[in-house]
Amino acid sequence: QVQLVESGGGLVQAGGSLRLSCAASGTISDVAMGWYRQAPGKQRELVATIFRTGSTDYAGSVKGRFTISRDNAKRTVFLQMNSLKPEDTAVYYCNFNRLSRTYWGQGTQVTVSS
Repeated sequence: QVQLVESGGGLVQAGGSLRLSCAASGTISDVAMGWYRQAPGKQRELVATIFRTGSTDYAGSVKGRFTISRDNAKRTVFLQMNSLKPEDTAVYYCNFNRLSRTYWGQGTQVTVSS
């Protein structure tokens, strides 16, 4: 069973940057990896995806500001977040699916002050 551990969250002013990391305890080179976020009182939403090929996809609200990347050798996925806005405040989770099972990390809090 693979475990995911997110890190890198924190408190930042609007316009600032953060880099989130998601470290996996096992191989992730064969799966697409996603970053999700959940703000208080809202549903969890998909923010960014990186596929096995390295191609990426983003939610419209973060396109041009966030960049997802992966280092399969280090079993880590990153989310570079620039030009942060107060509406980006949420708990951020990484995720993948394998053999009909969904894996989640514990999340890391990102708070953007205005």
